Amino acid sequence: MKLPSWTALVLIGLVSTGHLGAQAQPATPSTGSTVPFFAGVTDAASLTTVVNGHLATARQLLGQLTAASGARTAEQTLRTYDNIIVHFQAARDLPTIVRQLHPDAAMRTAAETLLQAAEGFETELALNPAAYGALAGIRTTGAPADLKRYLTLELDDYRREGVDKDAPTRAKINELRDLLVKLRQEFDRNVREGARTLTVASAAELEGLPPDFIAAHKPAADGTIKLTTSASDLQPVMLYAKSDDLRRRMLIESNNIAYPANLAVLQRMVEARTELARTLGFKDWASFDLSNRMAATPQNAAAFIDRIVAASARKANADYQLILDRKKQDQPGATTVDAWQRRYYTELVRQSSYNFDSQAMRPYFSYERVRAGVFAVSGRLFGLEFRPAPALPVWHSSVEPYEVFEGGRLVARIYLDMHPRPGKGGGGATAATARAGIRGRQLPEVVLICRFPGGAPGDPGLMTFDQVTTFFHEFGHLVHAISSGQQQQWIGLTRVAERDFIEAPSQMMEEWVSDPATLATFATHYQTSAPIPATLVSQMLRANELGRGYDTRQQMVFAGLSLSLHDRDPKNADAMAIYKDLMEKYLPTTYPEGSH
Repeated sequence: MKLPSWTALVLIGLVSTGHLGAQAQPATPSTGSTVPFFAGVTDAASLTTVVNGHLATARQLLGQLTAASGARTAEQTLRTYDNIIVHFQAARDLPTIVRQLHPDAAMRTAAETLLQAAEGFETELALNPAAYGALAGIRTTGAPADLKRYLTLELDDYRREGVDKDAPTRAKINELRDLLVKLRQEFDRNVREGARTLTVASAAELEGLPPDFIAAHKPAADGTIKLTTSASDLQPVMLYAKSDDLRRRMLIESNNIAYPANLAVLQRMVEARTELARTLGFKDWASFDLSNRMAATPQNAAAFIDRIVAASARKANADYQLILDRKKQDQPGATTVDAWQRRYYTELVRQSSYNFDSQAMRPYFSYERVRAGVFAVSGRLFGLEFRPAPALPVWHSSVEPYEVFEGGRLVARIYLDMHPRPGKGGGGATAATARAGIRGRQLPEVVLICRFPGGAPGDPGLMTFDQVTTFFHEFGHLVHAISSGQQQQWIGLTRVAERDFIEAPSQMMEEWVSDPATLATFATHYQTSAPIPATLVSQMLRANELGRGYDTRQQMVFAGLSLSLHDRDPKNADAMAIYKDLMEKYLPTTYPEGSH
């Protein structure tokens, strides 16, 4: 991502320091790096040195930008500004990765402090009238289209972010931005450090779970077995465990990560966002956030959610009736399906009505073969080659580094951090940019962060079809980031896409997993190497239609929660009340009491 959206008035640009004088601005040396982004980072001291070095250079360049006199050529001025962004992003992205993924707590703490400093500089730059003035004074007659596009985006962002406000107001904006940085870090820290465990009395409670799952969870001396709330444990339990109580406990524990601490943090965050939006001249945070997006207004977003809810009603209700009927076979007279029962009974309906057992797929989806499939498909689609690069510096021994080539030329580096471990940031799978690329100047580097099975000696890491789909989806983001880093000479234009478009490439990438011919190229049995049977794939594709309506409505719960927290006075934004109301309004399953 680029810097957050900024804004300011042309008037401020016209009266700001020194862009109308007689001397030409000197050219700025090229900035960029092809050195691995994690090179030289061995401890908190070295991390601090690297990040502070980038921030110092960014400040030096900012001084040159705002103090230069004379007529500014478009190329000279924008190149200086772009180099500021290069160093700022380096100072931000490195500690972002360390804070989320480094196993050492001291390193994560140091990274949080450094990230606050980097994002503080970001806000300072966004509210700097002289920096805005330097850009506003650029004469673009005859300039290339990409330069004009970059300049237009930055000037619009400056104005939106409040650089046109008076000094006391800008100081308040800065204070609120700093507060939001700290609140977000606190929220993320609570999630990262709030992973939960639950204990089962014996292996008997794991009945129904795959044999490889049971083998990977060895009993303690007293026979008890510990499970975690990581996705590698959560997903199999919710799908396959015959114990209703185990599924209930797992759902509640996973939903209670960082509770109750993060309810209070979230409330403070909503209050700060609202105050910031109002300071910037917007009614609420939703109005501010949507002002430069396709939806444009909270009302349009709410209407879209309502349309999706209505469109999914018949499918969601029909699917729910199927799983309720299946539950009645176990519990005659049942009138409802509980939230922790939905995926389990959906799986049973797939077996009985579609002759499909998702466990039969897992032996064909060992982690290493799926990874090879992702590489092969990306290679065929985009002409990329992924070569292991074990000499690249990494933050944990389980991280898999690769160099990416196109036509024999090194074009990027990627790092696969794919399995759960203590201290690793919580949340879903994601592709995080460790360094944005700049054509001819800086190699893009991207980290893929997942929590898939495997990673331990002897564990084949058998994945569910959903996990395979997630792998392809997130790899789509990764390839997108690599591609954007090869196209632009300006780092400010390597923003992966406009926000409304951000998911489109990855959504298209994941569709290849549903193509039988593509699956046949990599989905082979981890023991026998036999290809996945075509009939099994056909059964899976039919069975996967079950639950689409419910899943769509679940997404509308999340969308409605996000919107409803931010389109009203914070005093009326009770997160739990909103969430429970949306769950009961949009989903036919009962609300899981005791979860948050």
